[in-house]
Amino acid sequence: MNDFPFHSMSREQKAVDRARKAFLTGRSKSLEYRITQLKNLLRFVRERQNEITEGLKKDLGRSEGGTLYETLGLESEINLAVKYLKEWAAPRPVSKSMMTISDQVYIQPEPLGVVLVIGAWNYPWAVTIGPLIGAIAAGNAAVIKPSEVSSHTSKVMEDFLPLYLDKELYPVVTGGLTETQELLKQRFDHIFYTGNGTVAKIIMEAAAKHLTPTTLELGGKSPCYIDNNCDLAIACRRIAWGKYSNCGQTCIAPDYILCDPSMQDRVIEEIKKNIKDFYTEDPQKCLDYGHIINHRHFRRLMALLEGSTVAVGGENDESLCYIGPTVLRDVKPDAKVMQEEIFGPLLPILTVSSADEAIKFINQREKPLALYIFTSDNKLIKRMIAETSSGGVVANDCLMHFSVSSLPFGGVGNSGMGHYHGKYGFDNLSHLRGCLIKQLKMEGVNKMRYPPHTADKLGWARFFILKHVDFGSLGRMVLLALMAVFVAVILQRYFTD
Repeated sequence: MNDFPFHSMSREQKAVDRARKAFLTGRSKSLEYRITQLKNLLRFVRERQNEITEGLKKDLGRSEGGTLYETLGLESEINLAVKYLKEWAAPRPVSKSMMTISDQVYIQPEPLGVVLVIGAWNYPWAVTIGPLIGAIAAGNAAVIKPSEVSSHTSKVMEDFLPLYLDKELYPVVTGGLTETQELLKQRFDHIFYTGNGTVAKIIMEAAAKHLTPTTLELGGKSPCYIDNNCDLAIACRRIAWGKYSNCGQTCIAPDYILCDPSMQDRVIEEIKKNIKDFYTEDPQKCLDYGHIINHRHFRRLMALLEGSTVAVGGENDESLCYIGPTVLRDVKPDAKVMQEEIFGPLLPILTVSSADEAIKFINQREKPLALYIFTSDNKLIKRMIAETSSGGVVANDCLMHFSVSSLPFGGVGNSGMGHYHGKYGFDNLSHLRGCLIKQLKMEGVNKMRYPPHTADKLGWARFFILKHVDFGSLGRMVLLALMAVFVAVILQRYFTD
């Protein structure tokens, strides 16, 4: 029995308690139920596009087109989960040894229980509803905690998600630090957090009290190396798009450029040209550019500019949280802008004399969430993949790996742990349960494992245990028949009393 009467529980505790009770009814285990909920989520995204767009416009100055890219990604993820859920949730046969040839051996994915999803403010739909898709598909209950920083979007989630989803299984809990701290006191079966490393450590500490596993989608300084051997015009267009989308407030944005000193001026000119092409002569008036999320982040970004030389942009207006697309030249590794993830429209260029120096520079720092390489040399691409580590790697483009559902998305080291998207999201929020189903027959063959242990028994045990088989169904039937004869002869000879 609960030590606390329900009416004296906090709002957060009640939401978790209701979600746990709803999960224990078993209704989310039904694949049909999960598919219905996913389809309802899809209906929400489509029917509430106006409210979603309006919220993002108020929070981030996001244009309708920019919002559509975020919600299209969600639609794609939901469609994929609906299409393949039966396949993902089905028992997964595994290879057998001679010891298990006549047994059923398989992996059965099962729901974990109640998942806490803590979203971020920069792409609030992608990083809050994205993990939720995996949680629903895997059969879990999920408590959804949108970021309070993107307050208008948080309100849209709070007001409208319960009209489409099972509100007991998938409650939305809004609020700031106090509410999040209260949520973290509760017991969950998995916590999925998107945000920064400082908060991630607090979440891991809270999770440790209940031995709760966590997925942490963090960030870091994602390097962008431009090799001499590449089409610079195309490379800089893609880099400018990747950097300045959402006003640079993207966890996988290229954080800084590494290139040869001889290329720096051309890189600056090309990026400057693309800024004008994308956002006109006056990005502040351009609907596709947006603004910094709030004054605190505006001041943080302005402080990062100290001590660096502005080559392009630098215009700003604190009253509008506006910082124009900016390029910094001849940046030194010890500059302020190189000490933390930028998360804004500032693009530092650091010069390196070779790919060797670039690799060394990358490896001296924390493992980033993404690594970008621009080159026409396939050997260099393979070498940089082999000699560095990052959450993901993209050659000759930026950001695009996030949209590939067949790739796991996640960090490594300081850029995070765990991953999601497509089947990886389903598996990440499932327990992959190992199952071995034997029959109470053929006890003779087990005599080799029972004491007393003799040299003969150990010899046969070695043969049976170490011999792995992986045949098709016909081969398996033939082998079973041969095994039956073989075992009968051997047992009669060695193991009968």
